[in-house]
Amino acid sequence: MNLGLKTRSLCATALLAGIFTVFSWRLVQIQVAQHDHWSALAAKKNVTKVPVYAKRGTIVTADGEPLAINEPVRQVVADGAVIKDYEAVADILQPLLEMKREDLIVRLHHKVRPEPKSPLVPNRHIVLKKNVPESVAAQIAEAMEAIRPRCIYSEQDFRRLYPNAQMLSHVVGFVNSENQGVAGIEQSLNDTLAGHDGYRFMERDRTGKELVLYRGQEREPHHGRNVRLTIDIGLQKIVETELDAAMKQFNPKFAVAIIQRPQTGEILAMCSRPTFDCNSAIKEDAREAKSKTYINPLINRAIAASFEPGSTFKIVATGASLNERLSTAETSIFCENGYYQRYKLSDHAPYGDLTVPMILIKSSNIGVCKLGVQLGEQRFYEYVCKFGFGDYTGIRLPGEEKGLLAPPHRWTWQTISRMPMGHEIAVTPLQSVCSMSVIANGGKLMVPQIVREVTDDDGHIVETMQPTVVRTLLSKEAVSVVQNALSSVVSKDGTARLAAVKGFKVAGKTGTAQVYNSDGSVNHERHRVSFVGYLPADAPEFTCIVMLEQPVTAPKLDMGGLVAAPIFARIAERTARHLGLQPEPEPVLPAHLLSDTKLRH
Repeated sequence: MNLGLKTRSLCATALLAGIFTVFSWRLVQIQVAQHDHWSALAAKKNVTKVPVYAKRGTIVTADGEPLAINEPVRQVVADGAVIKDYEAVADILQPLLEMKREDLIVRLHHKVRPEPKSPLVPNRHIVLKKNVPESVAAQIAEAMEAIRPRCIYSEQDFRRLYPNAQMLSHVVGFVNSENQGVAGIEQSLNDTLAGHDGYRFMERDRTGKELVLYRGQEREPHHGRNVRLTIDIGLQKIVETELDAAMKQFNPKFAVAIIQRPQTGEILAMCSRPTFDCNSAIKEDAREAKSKTYINPLINRAIAASFEPGSTFKIVATGASLNERLSTAETSIFCENGYYQRYKLSDHAPYGDLTVPMILIKSSNIGVCKLGVQLGEQRFYEYVCKFGFGDYTGIRLPGEEKGLLAPPHRWTWQTISRMPMGHEIAVTPLQSVCSMSVIANGGKLMVPQIVREVTDDDGHIVETMQPTVVRTLLSKEAVSVVQNALSSVVSKDGTARLAAVKGFKVAGKTGTAQVYNSDGSVNHERHRVSFVGYLPADAPEFTCIVMLEQPVTAPKLDMGGLVAAPIFARIAERTARHLGLQPEPEPVLPAHLLSDTKLRH
């Protein structure tokens, strides 16, 4: 071999060796040194992060009745990177998903930017429709067998379902399209109920089959916790039935009823009318909402209807006067024979001297006014606050109002005469029933409880609500006098004879408050009527309020004792039976009187 040929051979060999060395070095660099970088790029292009949805926690009553549950459904999604024929896919999906063909095609063409300023690429996870029944998802899967590569899939999801529809709707609430609570317990305990979604990475081959490479790279969802309420479903049915009947009979603008266990503060039933179906929550119509007569059914008026309570509020001044020892059960108050000139205040009857209990029994405005004046503005205001008025009760429900209570420096010269009788103050029905529970339980203001316990997905209790005393504000002696007086209110001598329940001693107070016209003047033809009481009077098991806004009756018959009291009586009688309370035995006449009675008949 001559020198020239040998030189060329060596050069060619060296060149080839150099080329292979460069390729080998680059291969090692890509596969070893830059492995993570190129794997990440491949994953971004070919791997999809798919959410694994958490189940929302259930809501049940105290006795286990389901109020909010989850129905398994599917979520139909598309892989835009592998779709070849958009029109053919849309033609198959349109009748099954019940969507417009044009809308489907637009969604199937959806593109995204993997990184800022990067070019648009087809979206590999396009949500076409949520809450698709599993039967429909199966039909879609079968119909898409004709399309290759496979580009349409369905994923497990859950839809909120409310088995009782309208019952307890204001307490339970509902969720929006994103499965987030927007009313009731669904809203106030949303973080507890929602849980946390998981995810998994998924890669498919050209035929649409899932590859197992990334199957281990996933995070399990944490399902939401379950909530058990204090509500007794049997009592809730009683209250809703009776309130529906009252709505038909009196056609009020709205109505409220609440049952509470006074010793613990537990809410056993809560009902507000008008109402709505949790499964199809009403969307407020903007034009109708502007109407002065529009009553939004989504508002829970048990906690968000501030109103002048009227005579049910008289327990505050009476209890405060007795507690401060400014009066006793024997103290006599001159009630000005029906008209108090100093404060231009009238009674519905011309009373002279009345004892403190008789002021409540006869519902004397003048008598309770004088008790308030005797207390003085500052001290009376402090007792109003101690009873829980002018502040939130602490119930775990959204949208609660705290009412309207002006401080003494904003009072007029008449306020001290009007507030003791339940005017110039606004309270909610829940505040009113809680204040009556103060009398029923011996003088303690309790936090109203609507949630009994919270459990995890395995049924283990993670939170239990205990009865909470806000404060003890009345002495046993003061409470005893008010209790005896309220028992006499529901008697032939009182204003609430129609609240009586056969076999039981009932205590309570009527309320008839004025309402105002849009111009601020008093409407003398319409009233807000209520009755709040407890049963049995000697050992209270429950407190109940019934309130109707502007019931339609014959003239001068829209009074608490004539409208609200009979509704209370029906609710109380059925509640006593449901709770298994034993009525007092009827008195047995002596034999000689019994025989005389038979002879007279």
